[in-house]
Amino acid sequence: MEMNEYQEQALSTAVYPQALRIVYPALGLAGETGEVADKVKKEVRDRAAAFSPETRVEIAKELGDVMWYIAAMAHDLGFSLEEIAQMNVAKVFSRKNRNQIHGEGDNR
Repeated sequence: MEMNEYQEQALSTAVYPQALRIVYPALGLAGETGEVADKVKKEVRDRAAAFSPETRVEIAKELGDVMWYIAAMAHDLGFSLEEIAQMNVAKVFSRKNRNQIHGEGDNR
């Protein structure tokens, strides 16, 4: 599946007030990334970071929820997922080419 196709399908299930566009998916994204981190934390705590196939599937499902919110928020900001991906690759390769992978700050 192509990214923009995924975004289109994901948006067909989006139900939230347009007055809260950007805000609603940002809050959902924060919640879902917390769920991913919580599943990883519990795996480390309870199973010495074994990451069984079943656990990996459960984490992957949460990553899917993260993707849904990214797709919605990108749309609400006026971008396709393809555009977001292209911007990100350009940013990280620029950092790499300038030996700025390490360090701090968004605009390094």
